[in-house]
Amino acid sequence: MSARRGRRSAGLLLYRRFGDGLEVLLGHMGGPFFARREAGAWTVPKGEYDPEEPAWEAARREFREELGLPPPDGEAVPLGEVRQTNGKTVTAWAIEGDLDPAAIVPGTFTMEWPPRSGRTQEFPELDRVAWLGLDRAREVIVTAQAAFLDRLAEHSL
Repeated sequence: MSARRGRRSAGLLLYRRFGDGLEVLLGHMGGPFFARREAGAWTVPKGEYDPEEPAWEAARREFREELGLPPPDGEAVPLGEVRQTNGKTVTAWAIEGDLDPAAIVPGTFTMEWPPRSGRTQEFPELDRVAWLGLDRAREVIVTAQAAFLDRLAEHSL
């Protein structure tokens, strides 16, 4: 079994009502691999957690780590799980709220870049955060996570 199998992430999908529809807050993944990509490069703010940590607590912790802001209070709508093509299982909840993307202070990660250079660089976990309507969000979100948008839309009818 691959070391990548069994990895789990949890996150919060913030949403707000806009006109007669919904908008969701998504983050564009930081780092050099996603710098020039749109489709499949946007994600629910989320992160990995250990099996001993409850997924709900991990989702709230990761929201703070990824965005630099406390997670909103409010009713959490369970959106269930999806399995991404990389084998990671992602669990998410939706919470209605609002925040200004300009207020976000993203967390960072370090990696060797360029590859095999022996140099490490620091990159933001999310290099952009934006409110997107559900149709636009479906166009750019990690493919498996589109199920979260569908489940949110069903809940909000």
